[in-house]
Amino acid sequence: MFANASTMTTLPAHNLQRALDFYHERLGLSPEQLKAGGAIFRCGSTSFFLYQTPSAGTARNTVMSFIVDDVEHAVATLRQNGVVFEDYDFPGLKTINGIADLDGERSAWFVDSEGNIIAVSQWT
Repeated sequence: MFANASTMTTLPAHNLQRALDFYHERLGLSPEQLKAGGAIFRCGSTSFFLYQTPSAGTARNTVMSFIVDDVEHAVATLRQNGVVFEDYDFPGLKTINGIADLDGERSAWFVDSEGNIIAVSQWT
């Protein structure tokens, strides 16, 4: 039934305007469509919906990943825009300069203005 369906990530925001500002100013994204209570952003062939809710930022796991060709370049560019990357050092996950080398993947994580954990990943 879902094999040919599209998917869309849905991200919560405590304050929708603050989140819209963050995604525009820090990530360089503009909404493709504004809807009642939220906004749809298009990234390549995918999209995500950002909506207002009081439960934003409660997930302690990665809620979305941007897949890029060059994670080091993406991290450097985002840092210039004021994005702060997380540092991790525990068994199975250690970041160096904000980037972790995983089996077949290089990733870095940041927390958006609403407390959502977002990854920037390069699949090797």
